Amino acid sequence: MFLKFILALLPIIWLIVAMSILKWPGYRACFMALVVTIVIAVFGWKLSIINTATAALEGICNALWPIIIVILAALFTYNLTLKTGAMEKIKAMLAGVSTDRRILMLLIAFGFGNFMEGMAGFGTAVAIPAGILVGLGFDPILSIVSCLIINSTPTAFGSVGVPTNTMSNITGIPSVEIAGKVALIQLVVSFIIPFIAVVVIGKGFKALKGLVPFILIADVTFLAPQFVVANVIGPDLANIIGAIISMVAMIIAAMKLPMKKYPEFEVKKTGGSSKGLTAKEALVAWSPFILIFIFLLLSSTLVPIIHDPLASINSKISFYAGENPATLTFYWINTPGVLILIAGFIGGLIQGASVGEIFGVLGTTVKNNVKTIITICSVLSVAKIMGYSGMISDIAKVLVAVAGDKFPLISPLIGTIGGFVTGSGTSTTALFGQLQVETAKAIEANPTWLAAANLMGAGIGKMICPQSIAIGTAACGLTGAESKILGKCAAYTLLFAAIGGIVCFVFPMIGLV
Repeated sequence: MFLKFILALLPIIWLIVAMSILKWPGYRACFMALVVTIVIAVFGWKLSIINTATAALEGICNALWPIIIVILAALFTYNLTLKTGAMEKIKAMLAGVSTDRRILMLLIAFGFGNFMEGMAGFGTAVAIPAGILVGLGFDPILSIVSCLIINSTPTAFGSVGVPTNTMSNITGIPSVEIAGKVALIQLVVSFIIPFIAVVVIGKGFKALKGLVPFILIADVTFLAPQFVVANVIGPDLANIIGAIISMVAMIIAAMKLPMKKYPEFEVKKTGGSSKGLTAKEALVAWSPFILIFIFLLLSSTLVPIIHDPLASINSKISFYAGENPATLTFYWINTPGVLILIAGFIGGLIQGASVGEIFGVLGTTVKNNVKTIITICSVLSVAKIMGYSGMISDIAKVLVAVAGDKFPLISPLIGTIGGFVTGSGTSTTALFGQLQVETAKAIEANPTWLAAANLMGAGIGKMICPQSIAIGTAACGLTGAESKILGKCAAYTLLFAAIGGIVCFVFPMIGLV
């Protein structure tokens, strides 16, 4: 059993070695992991060539639709706002609210960052806010560290819910059920994050003075809507709605709350160019994101008169040639990727882009993300082959034998390792999602709860992932400072993983799950 355990872990071990020690780029490491998995499945687990090939095909198709289409659509929309100049106006509006660097950090990194994670994910929630903060004169390293810390827990609901929806596709657990458990299991860590981010950006606990009421407003107005949306609608809009409400609340609080000014936390650059913007110009700048929000809301289960006819346009396909194949359902219209593409096109036209320019941005977005496509297709294929061959089941057997009913304590840590290795909540879900669920069944724990633990851990691991850090340093012109940022984030990663393990273990014991 132990030998099969080590053999089954080889694809994971390879990823850790390739990305952490050999410094291979993600797409090369993940593609080679696929090759390693194929060899092990065929010769070690005696999975036939045709079954291995069809399992890999299922992974590729599952990656392309709906996961990759969402990522490309979201990045296309963001890139289009850069092309039209709308993003500069959005930056100016966000930066013109206050001269207190702590408030600006919360509005930009916590509010707008969580919004961008909900809309696009894939590093945008670190690169864009960190770039804005540096442009306002913030310390570059502290800006990146703050954004990485903040971006940890929203990962599960990032890219319009792709990681959680992927977990649902892999495990068969309804996405709303998983989303509700994710919102609950992350609650403790999510609550302390804005306080920690303020301490980081203010270089000590002194930064909290006079700001606790404002932080609480920012915190609660994000977490409460996120929790409700996750439990009622699902993962797609949880970050987006929470972030919108939180940003509005922060703007109102910054203007209305009587707050003492502290010279040591004042900034000189405040994006004054927003003063000349009219309401119409502001609306035009935000139009793609407003349309995305409207389209996703109207097509959700909350509006069955629209949702049901659109959802009926689908194809159910089974790819795997062996026993007990999964059936993938491809929704051709009522899927976030298609809706975001439509919103992006309309928003681009509203902002004055020509049809040619819009298609040009779309083509460039696809071209620039070919490596991302290879990475995700490879990881999903690895997961499918490991699942169908029995490799994941054999890993789970050993984990159960070693950890027993204490496994929930390390459940988030497994997700953290995956997040560190892959830099993606979606890829981590593909690698370990089924493992967590099978282990939960073996120890008679709640499978949905451990699936949520894996999603939380994935976001925590992204804080110290080389890819995430590289995105932040590139956006802020700090290439070469990766080790410094890693060192500053490592302690928070361990803290959050430890808290996550305790919550994962204790909450079911006290009846909260």
